[in-house]
Amino acid sequence: MKEKNKKKMLLKLFLSTLYLSAFTFGGGYVIVTLMKKKFVDQYHWIEENEMLDLVAIAQSSPGAIAVNGAIVVGYKLSGILGALVAILGTVLPPFVILSVISVFYKAFRNNWLISQLLEGMQAGVGAVIASVTLDMGIPIVKEKEAVSLIIMVGAFVAACLFGINVVYIVIVCGIIGIIRTLLLNRRKMK
Repeated sequence: MKEKNKKKMLLKLFLSTLYLSAFTFGGGYVIVTLMKKKFVDQYHWIEENEMLDLVAIAQSSPGAIAVNGAIVVGYKLSGILGALVAILGTVLPPFVILSVISVFYKAFRNNWLISQLLEGMQAGVGAVIASVTLDMGIPIVKEKEAVSLIIMVGAFVAACLFGINVVYIVIVCGIIGIIRTLLLNRRKMK
């Protein structure tokens, strides 16, 4: 019975990541919101705070955030096999779509209808990315923890106003998180 449930969950994971990847346009950050809705809100496989942690891991790792997100979610749910299933589901649609597009690239490149379609999609993607930002930022604001708010605002200012590379921001935020955790653990021991 347990083996049957695992296979069912793996199939559901594959179909979910396949669906999300096939119908998500505009980059990895768009898929994060959809993954949250699917895995946290609909299936209840992961808690919201845990999803934020997994997204942070995915974002701070090299590679595409959609694939990294699928890896950490798949691994969390079912170990290495879950990660492999999620990777396959996430990579398959773009691989097929880009393979087809590359064959017909010259025809697509100069097609007015395709260029208008892509321009319209860019506007929608901007809105979805803004939604991701709100979905990830609101829980931090709701916690009303001063250090988290300062880190969030500081990271925003560093990226948007000073143009600091996101890699450096993530590293600094990680270091701050480590220091903060060590200090909190030291206080608990006393």
